[in-house]
Amino acid sequence: MSIEPNGTSDPKPEKMQEQTPLRPKRSLRLTLTSRLRAYFFAGVLITAPISLTIYLAWLLIDFIDKQVMPLIPVHYNPETYLPFSVPGIGLVLLLTVITLIGALTAGFLGRLLVRAGEAVVNRLPVVRSVYGAVKQIMEAVLAQQSNAFRQVVLVEYPRKDCWVIGFVSGATTGEVQARTEAEVINVFIPTTPNPTSGFLLFVPREDMVYLDMSIEQGIKMVVSGGIVAPPWPAGQQTEVKSRKRKELPQPVSDEAAAAQPERR
Repeated sequence: MSIEPNGTSDPKPEKMQEQTPLRPKRSLRLTLTSRLRAYFFAGVLITAPISLTIYLAWLLIDFIDKQVMPLIPVHYNPETYLPFSVPGIGLVLLLTVITLIGALTAGFLGRLLVRAGEAVVNRLPVVRSVYGAVKQIMEAVLAQQSNAFRQVVLVEYPRKDCWVIGFVSGATTGEVQARTEAEVINVFIPTTPNPTSGFLLFVPREDMVYLDMSIEQGIKMVVSGGIVAPPWPAGQQTEVKSRKRKELPQPVSDEAAAAQPERR
């Protein structure tokens, strides 16, 4: 407490002295809260992808087991002799059967049976259309020499100076290529956040910008809506920007424009 010249006392300094020790505690409390919050979000970023991946894998394995296990005869079903169910047996059996079918069809007799089966399917009006479309898609995706979804590109769409990420699905052939003046490429434009849906564009080769990112990185960027962007060295980014500046036409001054001869 301080005494004024008129004899009165001023209680303000005492209040300030009483409140001063509380400030470090409050700042310490805020620092601790911010750290705990940062630790929590860091834990979420680590555990959420792992948990979601395990959950989706478990759903897939459980779905396949429920579809495959009832098809196994009772005498050969492991669940008949075990007091508990073993997850993943149905998936292993399914992969084994698919591999055996592929090995059998690689021989002459297997190819003959496949041709006979396709001949029967081709006689069915609706089934042959579905079978033919599915077969062409699977051959295009699984063929070793196919370039489907091997390159990520930028396409100027839906207007000038607007760009979307696309995936090259191969060179355009047939009537579409014959009726276009330039060489066009099949580009699949996925939608966000579901990249399995989208639309097909036939883009001239010179109108595309080829990217260095992988297919997986491109899909992550599409699914996340641009939040997850693949890393790119800062040196390359600066180099590309400087190259673009050099390619831009330099502005012409009024004196230089007046000195240039008029074009007829």
